[in-house]
Amino acid sequence: MSNIDNVLAFNREFVASKGYESHLTDKYPDKSLAVLSCMDTRLSVLLQEALGLKNGDAKIIKNAGAVIPSPWDSAMRSLIVAVYELGVTEIMVVAHSNCGACHMSFAHFREAMLARGISSSAFIRSDVDLNTWLDGFHDTEASVRSTVATIVNHPLIPSDVTVRGFIIDSSTGELTEIR
Repeated sequence: MSNIDNVLAFNREFVASKGYESHLTDKYPDKSLAVLSCMDTRLSVLLQEALGLKNGDAKIIKNAGAVIPSPWDSAMRSLIVAVYELGVTEIMVVAHSNCGACHMSFAHFREAMLARGISSSAFIRSDVDLNTWLDGFHDTEASVRSTVATIVNHPLIPSDVTVRGFIIDSSTGELTEIR
């Protein structure tokens, strides 16, 4: 049985046993907070527990590296929706220690893609520079500062929204504020 099939079987039992009842909330974050963080599996549960957040407290937005590579990407869109539609007044950018995005590069992905049968003609895009789009960062603190600045300086984010950046230790959950 595949992992997805296992998930589906679990889901049927979860719904049948009403496992969802302890998670019921509405779409508005109780703490008027949004958190942009990395999709790293070490943070799946650790992030919310280390921040003292329960289901419904915050909008959690995750991507590779907790970055906003373009002011018009999906993470920024989600933050704008969170501010104007869901009442978010504070945003935390939370990167983490030992992030794999520190070592990402299109050169690495290119080789892996070719090995998986992707044609090199797929790399030719007039609207996207894959060297930039699939590049990571090499300094986590600088990346957090850049992401915070992108949010703060975005023309659609009002000045009354608080934006702060942090690095969470991916083992202990300890937060360090980046200024």
